[in-house]
Amino acid sequence: MINIYKKVGNELQIIQQTENDCWINIAPPFNMGQLEQFAKEHQIPFSYIVDCIDQFERSRYEKQDDSKLIVINTPILNEGFDLEDEATYITIPVGIILIPNMIVTVCSVNNPLIEWFERNIHKNLDLQNRTDFVIRIFERNIYYFLHYLREINKRISQIEKELNYSSRNQELNKLLHLQKALIYFVNDLRADEMVLLKIQRNDFLEIKDDKIAKDKFEDILIDNSQALEMANVYSNILGNMMGAFASIISNNLGHVVNRLTAVTIALMLPTLIAGIYGMNIDLPFQHHVHAFTIVVTLSVLCSFAFVFYFRKKRWL
Repeated sequence: MINIYKKVGNELQIIQQTENDCWINIAPPFNMGQLEQFAKEHQIPFSYIVDCIDQFERSRYEKQDDSKLIVINTPILNEGFDLEDEATYITIPVGIILIPNMIVTVCSVNNPLIEWFERNIHKNLDLQNRTDFVIRIFERNIYYFLHYLREINKRISQIEKELNYSSRNQELNKLLHLQKALIYFVNDLRADEMVLLKIQRNDFLEIKDDKIAKDKFEDILIDNSQALEMANVYSNILGNMMGAFASIISNNLGHVVNRLTAVTIALMLPTLIAGIYGMNIDLPFQHHVHAFTIVVTLSVLCSFAFVFYFRKKRWL
């Protein structure tokens, strides 16, 4: 699906044909024949579009003739997008293609990064300034990394409360899925940072004479480094927490086994006494008027004696 946007006044409107200073967004579902024709019409290497659709494409940038390609990875909530990956959050590539008088974005899945620009285009954003648009995409991408990192931290806190009283592996599995997401975040934030540094060093966006753009780009690098550091910290904390809570679950399970063992022994004594008095031989008190009461009382006293003993030894 190819959507073409043009800014009219302060609003972003969908148009039918490409014009100068428009934004073209390519999103699923894909018609490869239509995309190939689109690439030929606008003299874009078709490999640029195909690479951006690949879910496992790495962060990079390159230039061919008048076309520039920048690929960055953005985080999304894994809501059944990748069923084989159990991570709570995953990252997907977003391609930004710069051609004369136009900007093209390509992504293999609908994601909040591009949707935000489709819904909330800034009134002061000028599509004629393609460099500023790219910088704003970088800014919003880091915002989503930070947003999801905060969400991960909240989920960790919620699972932590459940783990204090749990003897199941379900909570540990949830932490494992979050840890996997953090590993993706760390790797892709580091890859994005390397690409941004190379873009700055080689002046790929041609902003060396634009002080405002240079300052924004430096702020993006700082924010990306902070997000990377935050992801590393959360990953380390989560790794240590999983080890600690594995011990807590084992300890909780030990307490459950102790209680079940004590209950089994306490119930075994009345059963033993009842079994003995059920034999067809001469037994103490068998001719006594209160024989049944004596046997029951003896069973209860033995059970309470063992419970008292276990409590004294702190096994219960």
